[in-house]
Formats: sequence, structure tokens, C-alpha cells
Amino acid sequence: MSKQANLYSFADVATLAPALRAYVIQCQEAGLARHGVFKVGVSGGSLPKTLARALLAPSTDDGDAVKWGRWEIFFADERAVPLDHADSNYALLKAELLDKLPTDVQQPVVHAIDPQYLEDTQELADQYEQILVRSFASRDSVKLPIFDLLLLGCGPDGHTCSLFPGHELLRETSAWVAPIEDSPKPPPRRITLTLPVVTHSVRIAFVATGAGKKGIMKEIFEDSKGLPCALVNEGTGERCSWFVDNAAVEGVSYPRRPFSL
Repeated sequence: MSKQANLYSFADVATLAPALRAYVIQCQEAGLARHGVFKVGVSGGSLPKTLARALLAPSTDDGDAVKWGRWEIFFADERAVPLDHADSNYALLKAELLDKLPTDVQQPVVHAIDPQYLEDTQELADQYEQILVRSFASRDSVKLPIFDLLLLGCGPDGHTCSLFPGHELLRETSAWVAPIEDSPKPPPRRITLTLPVVTHSVRIAFVATGAGKKGIMKEIFEDSKGLPCALVNEGTGERCSWFVDNAAVEGVSYPRRPFSL
């Protein structure tokens, strides 16, 4: 990978949010031009709250419009819990963003896990993979799904999705969605997109804010050590962009870029 990931740093979340919105809308328009729909994967954590701040703001003109009715939303990872459980990424996105969408606009298609398979994470993963197959490979055979955009977070240990440092799942090459029974972060039972699927996305945006992130950000951008976030950077290069606040990258020597589209 010849070009490196983009690191965009902002004074605070208030100034980060409009840039993230502009980036998402650019990806939206590219996806609509390609295939008439915007296929986006999202993770949990603090991301949905920041995403809501970016995307629920009123549009300033037609070029700034979030076209919700043409979105297909998938989950980059999910916990094997009921959809209304406090640990559910679906429940988090619903509370922070989906429930706040204007009722007079067409709603996005949201692909949640099927809760009837919660007791069997392999079947839960297989069923979610079949949702991806139907969406991404309905007309022809594809080796990997190609998301228009993945919106991801970064854990304090450098994990993303439910791909954890040193875990055997990082070596998975055939499955699109894989189960994990021993997540080092509770709850232990989850499903996740695999690393090849993540790095195959047209664009990836990480959002990381707060001083608590600066230690791991230094490791990701200066040391790597095979951390999942660093593996995504290495596998995607300039297709990957980080939206961070200054506090998260204090002391990180990796060059920032001024944000522009």
C-alpha cells in the first residue's frame, strides 16, 4: 500500500462533526452513483453519538442532504444479546440516531441480527453472512462484499469491530462474518465482520475522540505491533480516514492532513 491513511484532527467534536458529515455524504453520493443505494456498516461504542451529531444537523442545501431512504445500514459487529439489550449495537444506534430521524422522510433499511439464533453464535454469524450475500451477491458471485463506507471506532486496546489484538480471528480469510465466544471485552459472545471484509470496503472512517485514546493512537500510528486498527490502516492506505480530536492525538508524531474533499 503506497499511500498512508489520512489523519484529520479537530479542536473538538463540534468541529469534527461537520467534516465527518461532509465525508459521509461524499461517500453516499459515490455509492448512489455506483449502484443506486448507499451500503454502510457501523460499529458501536461512542460512534453512534458522534454520528448523530454529524448527520442529524439540518441540511444547508441539496448537496448537503443525507438521503436516508437510500441507505442500507449493516453492523460491523454485534453482541449476541436481544435487540433491546443495553449491550446491543443495534439498540445503541436506534437510541442515538434511528429514533431521532424525522418521521416525514423515507427511513433507511437496517439489517439487524436475527435474535432467534442468539444461543448459537456460529449460526448467528452464518445467518448475518447470508444477509450480506443477498445484498452484495444477489446477481453474481463475489469473493467479498464491498461496502461503500465502514464507520468504525477504536478501542483502548486497538481493537475495531470485534477484532481484538492477537486473536485468531485476525487470521480468518474465508468467512465474511465470524463468531467470537471469548471477547476480552464483555459481553464475550459476539459476531464480527472479518478483516478481509473490512479492508475491502471502498472507504473506511474511524472516529476516535478524547484524551483516553492518545496512548493507543500513538501505538497504532507509530508502532503498529499488529493491532487491528493498524492492520486496517495498512490494508487500506488512503482509503482509510481518521476523524479525531486534538486530545486523542496529543503527542502522536504521525502527520495530520487538513480536511478537504
